[in-house]
Amino acid sequence: MSIHAIDSNLDAVTQAKIDIAASLRLAVYHELEEGIDNHFTVTEPGSDDRYLVLPFGLHWSEARASDMMSFNEAGETLDGDGVVELSAQCIHAPIHRITGRRVVFHTHQNWALALNMLEDNRLIPACQTSAFFDGLIAYDDHYPGTADTLEEGERLARLIGDKQVVFLKNHGVLVAVDSIARAYRMLYMLERVCRAQIRAMSTGNRLQPISAEVIRQVQTPDANDRHKGERDNLFFAAMKRLLDREMPGYAD
Repeated sequence: MSIHAIDSNLDAVTQAKIDIAASLRLAVYHELEEGIDNHFTVTEPGSDDRYLVLPFGLHWSEARASDMMSFNEAGETLDGDGVVELSAQCIHAPIHRITGRRVVFHTHQNWALALNMLEDNRLIPACQTSAFFDGLIAYDDHYPGTADTLEEGERLARLIGDKQVVFLKNHGVLVAVDSIARAYRMLYMLERVCRAQIRAMSTGNRLQPISAEVIRQVQTPDANDRHKGERDNLFFAAMKRLLDREMPGYAD
């Protein structure tokens, strides 16, 4: 059994569909989802203006590779059955187009949302995991309501800049990167570190941030790291093996 869980016989589009379906089911397993709402989108391999998404109305726990449809920024279904939900069109498509990021995952996951309900919603680098996120987060401090125009996605794309995560005040979180493995790992770790911060804050004691010098050391790849550049893929492959045991069928 390969620990990387990538089938070299599959074409890139099929692999992307399998990995999106796996991410959606994992989000259910890890309690990051809201049933049929929120969206994971991926720029279709071989294209710059076609985006893969689960058709709206399917529960994330039943996501299969064969369910995935492709759409464009106009909201048209280009391949597959179903329609894209309006906010997925209006938020995700402009972010893909403007930033060039291939993967955009957006959730209202519980602990990250709880932090974004606070007046001061900054993630404090007070543990090793939060130190990895330091400098990668953009903060949208004004909730504009539901997204029903492309202008909202364009606004968020400008806000992202060179960041990889957006904290959406009173709303949720968004990850924009270039691989499905990295996107899911970031959402997973982000939820855990937000939970840790809120629990630490609940003690009423002050948090002890890590120094900037140590943060730089934590974020600098070690030349002797035997798994340098592989950690996202190894993590995601392990999670897919978990799905094979607990929630099989995502690759169908």
